[in-house]
Amino acid sequence: MTVGVIARLKIQEGKNEEFETIFAELVAAVRENEAGNNFYALHKADSTNYVVLEQYVDQAALDAHGQTDYFKSIGARLGGCMAGRPEVEYLEGV
Repeated sequence: MTVGVIARLKIQEGKNEEFETIFAELVAAVRENEAGNNFYALHKADSTNYVVLEQYVDQAALDAHGQTDYFKSIGARLGGCMAGRPEVEYLEGV
């Protein structure tokens, strides 16, 4: 059963370009390396709020995503742009 993820990210004012550049690296790594990921896309809600829409073929694929070296290292770099913790919602595919 697929697993959907909606992650809401609030970034610091003026960090858009840096955030989007770093996040693009993460998107490319996910698409290149994760056969269990159906989609991984960043959307801009307004000047400081972004939404990431993700879908995985199953829970194991989602778990594997969070354990990748690139997710951990790029995620740490994104931390310098953040204005708070991400709000993450998990959804069960039907």
